[in-house]
Amino acid sequence: MYVLKDNFSVYWEGFLGTVQLTVWSSLLALALGFVTASFRVAPVASLRAFGTAWVTVLRNTPLTLLFFAVLLGLPRFGLVLPFQVFAVLALGCYTSAFICEALRAGINTVPRGQGEAARSLGMTFGQTLHLVVLPQAFRAVIPPVGSTLIALAKNSAIAGAFSVTELLGTYKTINELGYNVVWTFVWIAVGYLIITLAISALFTFLERTYGVAR
Repeated sequence: MYVLKDNFSVYWEGFLGTVQLTVWSSLLALALGFVTASFRVAPVASLRAFGTAWVTVLRNTPLTLLFFAVLLGLPRFGLVLPFQVFAVLALGCYTSAFICEALRAGINTVPRGQGEAARSLGMTFGQTLHLVVLPQAFRAVIPPVGSTLIALAKNSAIAGAFSVTELLGTYKTINELGYNVVWTFVWIAVGYLIITLAISALFTFLERTYGVAR
């Protein structure tokens, strides 16, 4: 029971590390997912091919393997960055494929006539997508995007195996001090629960405010 009290600074550092990984990776995933989803519905064949390849490769690549590729592979090409930045890249790129598919599914829920009407008014593809289609699709994709970001928060635990400060990795330090391993993991689980519940609350608010009426 005294594990948390005696090692609060260790837990807090790991908790903040996981929060930072989750926030930055989520922002990267949302940005890349938005761009890739735009590519996948674009009228240009090369862009659609790139978007399809991005999603196919990343969705079918184990996240651990992607971590190895990014954290150990990129430095061989002269790109040397802090491990936390590499972890954000791996998590963000991996999750962007799932965000892309959620956004594309939302885009497909918008009636085709909406886009045709916009084009008949002289709007370009970009204007139609950003001003007409995506605002409507946004309402339908709030729940799946929220679930994807919750999964990202839990997936961030892999970063601990690559010398990145995060919540799950705190068990190594605490276990070496001789504390009960069961309570060590209980408090780690509580930390992840706080993060995932916070994300869930945010997206529940967004869904109630902007989501599709039921």
